[in-house]
Amino acid sequence: MLAELKELFATWIAAVAAAVEAVMDRLASRRRVVLQEIDGDSFTARLGSVAKGAGLRPVSFRLTPHGRPEPPLSPQWRAALRSSVVEVQMRPDQVLFREVDFPKQAADFLDGMVRAQIDRLTPWAAGEAVYGLSPPQPGPHDRIVLMLAATARAKIQPLVDLAAGLGAASISGVVTVPADETAGTTIRLFNTRLAQAGRLAISIPRLLRGLLIGGGVAAAASFAVSAYLGARLDTELQDVQQRLNQRRAALRLNQGTSSAELLLTQRKRSSASSVMVLEALSRALPDSTYTTELRIEGDKMQVVGLTQDAPSLIRLLEQSPQFTRATFFAPTTRAAEDPGERFHIEAHITPYFGSGS
Repeated sequence: MLAELKELFATWIAAVAAAVEAVMDRLASRRRVVLQEIDGDSFTARLGSVAKGAGLRPVSFRLTPHGRPEPPLSPQWRAALRSSVVEVQMRPDQVLFREVDFPKQAADFLDGMVRAQIDRLTPWAAGEAVYGLSPPQPGPHDRIVLMLAATARAKIQPLVDLAAGLGAASISGVVTVPADETAGTTIRLFNTRLAQAGRLAISIPRLLRGLLIGGGVAAAASFAVSAYLGARLDTELQDVQQRLNQRRAALRLNQGTSSAELLLTQRKRSSASSVMVLEALSRALPDSTYTTELRIEGDKMQVVGLTQDAPSLIRLLEQSPQFTRATFFAPTTRAAEDPGERFHIEAHITPYFGSGS
């Protein structure tokens, strides 16, 4: 499992680096130089863009095994090759061709399947060969057919040394399949980035690895900080709950020791004083009304007396903030010897008599 993860990670790094490099190549305008192979070690160099190098004529040279051109290139050609994109057009007779076929379902894994069989398809091991594949074509029996082109890595090494020594940005090799095999198909054998491009190819994977490692370290640090803060908050919450429980226990204890006092205080606040009820009643009743009886039971008051207009007393008591739900509890009568009407009124007492009570 670990080996598969490492391989997947390396493949992802390479794919991202290749994508970034491709974007950089599109943004950067580079001169294209073509090296046409004449025979095994002889080449002709020409500029791929005539407009940019109208003053430079094609030049032929022989390449030594150490990557040195003979005769040496002119300063103008050396300057033209610096930071350029070099494309080597190789002779078909210097390249090995093999037609291979695979099941149609293997179309997405062709490179890996060919790499695993390169020592069987060519005279070289996988690390000693450079190769390319043509686009797959449909074949009989639900299979796909493609052309493999390969050559020895030792053959292209002097070309890579030449391009690197002259400061080229990259060098690639292509070959055209002979007409009797697959007419006119061009296969790219290798593509090597050099100089600034090579440093970029190295820096991008390092940058990606650094970003992933940094992200992992940041995530681990965040998890550790959150765990520490969570444990600290839990401890503080338990401490607060413990102190709250102690405070509640103390309050319950105080309530138990002074329950009688609290009962008296509650009764005082909930029960109206007879003196204050009498005072509030005297303020509410008119001067022409006389009270003969007054009874107070809990929050209910009953008053009996004489007045000139008994129904108006109900309204006067209701207007007082100390009385509510005033009503007659007995019929109103008028005797011949009485100076007015005899009323019987009861009302509920509100145990609040001003802000100072």
